[in-house]
Amino acid sequence: MKKIGIFYGSTTGTTMEVAEEIANQLGVNPEDVHDVASTAPSAVGDYDVLILGASTWGSGDLQEDMATFLDGVQALDLRGKEVAVFGCGDESMSDTFCDSVGEIYHRLHDTHPDFIGPFNNKGYDYEHSGSDVEGVIVGLCIDNTNHPDETKARVKAWCDELKKEIC
Repeated sequence: MKKIGIFYGSTTGTTMEVAEEIANQLGVNPEDVHDVASTAPSAVGDYDVLILGASTWGSGDLQEDMATFLDGVQALDLRGKEVAVFGCGDESMSDTFCDSVGEIYHRLHDTHPDFIGPFNNKGYDYEHSGSDVEGVIVGLCIDNTNHPDETKARVKAWCDELKKEIC
């Protein structure tokens, strides 16, 4: 069984709650769920599968703690690791919805992991999202502001897909 580590950046607690729900769905132990504000980037080396998530702020900015964490992770070689990405956003910010998902994806691209966990944004109404990379939504997008009633179902559906992809 591959060891899964969940790493999140959360300012208001929403992304933390989503990370905890992902952990619950995947059976990940609480000690393997990390707030990046107090976690060294080298901690990713302890895991085979990395699940990274953060919220989108302002005009499409990545949550500050995750941005700093990724600065360190970008210096690592993640070959042989599987990486899945999730993010929280607000579809009313229609030109930057869940840009954090795309930002994490792009910043980790040159570390050479195997990306897993594409999902869809069906049911959301926005103009642009950085999570859309060449027509593929590269991770799970959550809008707890406008669609809190859909969060658990989206997380479960995404985790069910991840379980199939984790080799």
